[in-house]
Amino acid sequence: MAVSVSILAIIISLHLIAFVFAVGAERRRSTAKIVPDEYDERTYCKYASDASTVYGLSAFGLLLISQTVLNGVTRCLCFGKGLVTGRSTTCAIFFFILSWINFLGAEACLLAGSAKNAYHTKYRAVFNVEHLSCATLRKGVFAAGAALTLLSLLGSVLYYWSHARADTGGWEKHQNEGLGMTNSSFAPHQQQQQQTGEFQKA
Repeated sequence: MAVSVSILAIIISLHLIAFVFAVGAERRRSTAKIVPDEYDERTYCKYASDASTVYGLSAFGLLLISQTVLNGVTRCLCFGKGLVTGRSTTCAIFFFILSWINFLGAEACLLAGSAKNAYHTKYRAVFNVEHLSCATLRKGVFAAGAALTLLSLLGSVLYYWSHARADTGGWEKHQNEGLGMTNSSFAPHQQQQQQTGEFQKA
């Protein structure tokens, strides 16, 4: 299997768009402030926009699609035709594991960050209370997801490239062996024909 430029472009594009969304989610994290209720002596948490949740879930979905495309093309390394034994197959296995580890880590950060960012504290307290806390997403969760997305991109591209090399190498080896067998069987047959012609002339 040769490297497909279109498949490679899809994988890279989806990862990069997911990275942009993850960075946007980090920058647009929901913030909250304690404000007094205008109708009674109570305070509540007022939250800003929830755009970060939408960005995080979008990055989660794009990363999932990219991983599905990659493993669908390569048959998840476990199915389909066998790969030739050698350095390319070893690299394919290593980068396969690396891409999955980074993928799962990125998805966990994006999903957990989106869920936490969407949670709003509904607790209300008596006005002038000193320790009213508003639940917000801590800084760095979406940033970690963005970093793992880039690492997942690197692992996915290298896995696809090494898998294609191992698969192509196996096909070429099989083809060369077939040509060698054909030539070896053709040589005695040609020699026998020459001997038969000489006998008839004699």
